[in-house]
Amino acid sequence: MKDFILQNLTSAETISLATIILNNFVAMAIAFFIMFTYKISYSGTAYSRKFNVSIGTITIITTMIMSVISNNIALSLGMVGALSIIRFRTAVKDVRDASFIFWAIAVGIGAGVSQYFLIGVGSLFLFLFLLITRQAVLDQKQLLIVQGLPSTQNQIEAIINDHFGNNIHQKMKNVDVNSCEIIYSVKEGVITKANEKHLIDISQRLMKIDGIQRVNLIEQMDDILR
Repeated sequence: MKDFILQNLTSAETISLATIILNNFVAMAIAFFIMFTYKISYSGTAYSRKFNVSIGTITIITTMIMSVISNNIALSLGMVGALSIIRFRTAVKDVRDASFIFWAIAVGIGAGVSQYFLIGVGSLFLFLFLLITRQAVLDQKQLLIVQGLPSTQNQIEAIINDHFGNNIHQKMKNVDVNSCEIIYSVKEGVITKANEKHLIDISQRLMKIDGIQRVNLIEQMDDILR
């Protein structure tokens, strides 16, 4: 019994060269597919070329690891222990990045054990899901911050209502003797459509008011100012 257990723990089947090439070819093909999906899922400064290349690299590396440990139980246990001590200190800038990392690892695992159909179908469904939800992700909210003299308050609100109608939400109003600051939350797509409709950018329109000191338009992050 002891010999049987030791034999099963230490035995390792040799993977053919054709299988190794096919596994890595499939992994690389789906890695490019993941990279393409990542590129169309992000816009502007949110897109990172370095991270996109890293996704493909993770896929191929995971395939190589799985090819090494898939036929050897003892080696797989040792590899799990070795990898568990690795700590990555790079912060993920967007929670969506984590999903692409897991996707790349899952494809690498599947390619390493030759489960091509499984990772192919799974990747296709993930692509369709991200494509369907793409507009909701890309249409980020913006914060419109207007600062001026107290006498400009009514003019600011009148122009904002005329420019955006009911498609904008006032987040904060701070008025004192010397200044007035109003913060609005509005979707990026709404800003674009409103600017095209009125043939003028909202910031330019607001700066024409006497007494306006500053107009800022910044991206509203998901985890603050809800």
